[in-house]
Amino acid sequence: MISILSLPQNSIASLAVANPLVGVDHELAGWFHQRLSPAFVSVLRAFADFGSGEWIGLVMFAVVLFFAWKRWWPFLVTLIVAVPGGMLLNEWMKVLVHRQRPFVDGPFVDWSGYSFASGHTIGATLLYGQLLLFILPALKARHWRLLSIFSAISLVALVGFSRIALGAHFLTDVLAAIFFGIIWLAFCLFATKPMRTRMISTAGLPLISEPALVRVESAEEPAQTLPR
Repeated sequence: MISILSLPQNSIASLAVANPLVGVDHELAGWFHQRLSPAFVSVLRAFADFGSGEWIGLVMFAVVLFFAWKRWWPFLVTLIVAVPGGMLLNEWMKVLVHRQRPFVDGPFVDWSGYSFASGHTIGATLLYGQLLLFILPALKARHWRLLSIFSAISLVALVGFSRIALGAHFLTDVLAAIFFGIIWLAFCLFATKPMRTRMISTAGLPLISEPALVRVESAEEPAQTLPR
C-alpha cells in the first residue's frame, strides 16, 4: 500500500512546519483506515455523493433552469459564480499546494489528484451554503430557518467526515475546504449585492417574481351635491 503515512519520520517532521496538525492528520487517517469494511465504505460513499461533481451538477442544472424560468438573473449569476467558480479555484489551489492524499492505493481506496483542499467538501459548502442564502430571506418562521441551517450544516459535515474516513483527505483538507468555501461565499454575497438590490427594488421581495399589489383607499370624501 502506498501511503504518506509511510514517509520517514524526518520527512513527516518537516511537514509539521507548514501544518501544525500534521500529527492529528496522520493519526486520524490511520485510525479510520484500519477500521474500514465493505459495509462502512458503502455508507461513507453514499455520504460523499452529496458532494460529488455529478450530484452538484444535477442540482445546479435544476436550479439554473428554475432561475431562468423565473428570470431571476442576479440569483442565477450569483449561483454560477459562487459554486462552479469556487470549485475551479479549489482545483487551482490543489495544484499549487501539491499535497499527496493519505492513501492512494488499497482495498477500499483508489484516489487520483491532490488532497488539499477537499473538492467534495468545498463543493458541498458552496452549493448548500449558497442555496441556504437564497432561501433564508423567504422563510419567516423561526423553526423553518433553523431547520434549513441545520440541514445545510449536516450535509457539509457528512461529506467532510466521509472523505476523512475513506482516506481520501486529511482533517485539515476538509477544514480548509469549509473555511475557503465560506470566505468565497461571503465574497460572492457582497460582490453581487448591487445586482440583487436592483432586482428587489423592481420586483418586490427576494424570491418573488412579481411585485406585491397594495390596495390604496382614497382619503378624500366623495363630493356632495349642493342643494339647488
